[in-house]
Amino acid sequence: MATMVDVARSAGVSVATVSHVLNDTRPVRPATRQAVLDAIDELGYTPNTLARSLVTSRTRSIGLAVSAISNPYFTEILQGVEAGALERGYSLLIADPHDEPEHERKIVQLLHERRVDGMIVAPSATPHDLIGYLARHDVPTVILDRLVDGGLAPGFTFDQVCAENIEPVKRLVTHLAELGHKRIGLVAGLPGLSTTSERISGYRHGLAYAGLAYDERLVVPGNSEAAAAERATDALLSLPAPPTALVTANNAMTIGALRAMRERGLSVPGDLALCCFDDFSWADLFSPRLTAISQPSKDIGTQAVRLLLDRLDHPGRTARTVRLPSDFVHRTSCGCPEKGSDS
Repeated sequence: MATMVDVARSAGVSVATVSHVLNDTRPVRPATRQAVLDAIDELGYTPNTLARSLVTSRTRSIGLAVSAISNPYFTEILQGVEAGALERGYSLLIADPHDEPEHERKIVQLLHERRVDGMIVAPSATPHDLIGYLARHDVPTVILDRLVDGGLAPGFTFDQVCAENIEPVKRLVTHLAELGHKRIGLVAGLPGLSTTSERISGYRHGLAYAGLAYDERLVVPGNSEAAAAERATDALLSLPAPPTALVTANNAMTIGALRAMRERGLSVPGDLALCCFDDFSWADLFSPRLTAISQPSKDIGTQAVRLLLDRLDHPGRTARTVRLPSDFVHRTSCGCPEKGSDS
């Protein structure tokens, strides 16, 4: 079995240089790094991760606790986290807390007991126990997607990364208003989440910008999932003066809203214009194609890894909150014709 000494001898470098390449502990010239990597491949060298963790007090593993992993948005975030982790030689331990606060804390405790170097967490709407556990055990942590108030654990430092929410939703609302809609409904997410409150704020900003009055009856909770969004949309459509346009606040709720419209025999955008927050890979396969806000989900995942590894290297630095821009994807569910159409 090849050893680190064998790799160093084959690459013509010191054992320390091989260690720096493997552990990314010091910059190494590109040509030298490549020589080491070629020697590793040629000799079939496999680093002893357990021995390395005993020396460095690190396991080179990251715990990821994200609910609704089956959601395409979080699946893409997972891809970004995995890519960022593998690039730096880290493995992932993944768990789904199911948005249940008690289960969430247990999941994080189990990941911590597996001696992960740090944690990336998308918290529930009431993350008090979660943040309390992380703070008591001083676990290096990055909060993902759903921001939390630093006051939950005074003195505990955690970084956060998410997409912009307010301005993108404002743009959806103002776009619908420019098309002549005066009653624009919102199917909002799970109460208590920062994403929910920020997207409601964006909705209100959009109405104000367009000179439209806010009507609380046009905002209904879809609880960030399809079945509740279907019921919420049905309630909106049952109003004496129903909306003529609708904004859905995530991709699962878009599906629920479309089901409710189908049950009523309504067409989009003929009977009801639709814009949604969260683009997904098959949004342009619907008829009509969905006008949507596209979040940089993979970039959110890779940025979370960068923040966590930087925290491990610089534990005393000031906490950072990183917001990444989202894109407006203009299609036809809003009522606009296809690009290039003469209609």
